[in-house]
Amino acid sequence: MIIAGAALMTLAAKVQIPFWPVPMTLHTMAVMAFAVAFGPRMAVSIFLAYLAAGAAGLPVFSGSPERGIGLAYMVGPTGGYLLGFLVASWVVGVLAAGRGMIGRAGAMLAGMALIYGIGAAWLALYVPAAQLLAVGVLPFLPGDLVKIAVVALGSAALPALGIRLRSKSE
Repeated sequence: MIIAGAALMTLAAKVQIPFWPVPMTLHTMAVMAFAVAFGPRMAVSIFLAYLAAGAAGLPVFSGSPERGIGLAYMVGPTGGYLLGFLVASWVVGVLAAGRGMIGRAGAMLAGMALIYGIGAAWLALYVPAAQLLAVGVLPFLPGDLVKIAVVALGSAALPALGIRLRSKSE
């Protein structure tokens, strides 16, 4: 399951969907979905396997191999966001456990705040502080809010679908 999750994480990082103001990947969506669906331990395990594959030089990250691979990519400008994803995997998994759709959405918003906070703090090593929001947060916020809404709605619909399917098979 962890290897399959890491493979899905890689696919999510590579998919680019035209969006405004910047194209979006499904990376954040996968992080949030794994945390909500599987809880903190499995979500962190999946993301650690993904990071290990990237550290070993496999081109799993968004923009790799074009923008670098391995540890060189991981300590580059987007390295803080990778660390933020790892932290958010745990926090969202813990906060979302046993919650309804609104609670899961709140957990994902808290996770998103951590991702942006850690990512922007790291990005400050590469970008002037006055440009951090414009470069590292604001262009991605609309797409990330859409992804959180999709995961929240999907997590509410999937259990109901499972109950309906079970009742039809009985």
